[in-house]
Amino acid sequence: MEKISNHISFKEATYSNTALDKGISNEPNAEQLSNMKRVAELVFEPLRAWYGKPIKINSFFRSEKLNVAVGGAKNSDHKFGRAIDISAGSKVENKKLFDWLKANIEYDQLINEYDYRWVHVSYNINKNRKQVLVIK
Repeated sequence: MEKISNHISFKEATYSNTALDKGISNEPNAEQLSNMKRVAELVFEPLRAWYGKPIKINSFFRSEKLNVAVGGAKNSDHKFGRAIDISAGSKVENKKLFDWLKANIEYDQLINEYDYRWVHVSYNINKNRKQVLVIK
């Protein structure tokens, strides 16, 4: 099975119930895959090593068509393979992930989504703004 990184399979990184239900292809191109591997190695894997337990991937790559179907932002970093939405299973644990990422990782955007229901983090090799946001 192809891997994006040590703890992320290709299947996990591209999986979407919406894509399956609607018959939408969710295959990244070479550039998008390269971005995904960068996010995995520079953001996810250091977090996973620190946390020491599995972290669920809610959303990683989204094709243009899938992004529209799920109501994603028009310029979503998910479309470029530069963003990952993660959860450790509870708001308390997700806040731990958020706080560690904020203090220890280079990132473009770090978003607390809906009171830590999940954490969105993106990495952009060309411009990491260290932008911290909250979506309520």
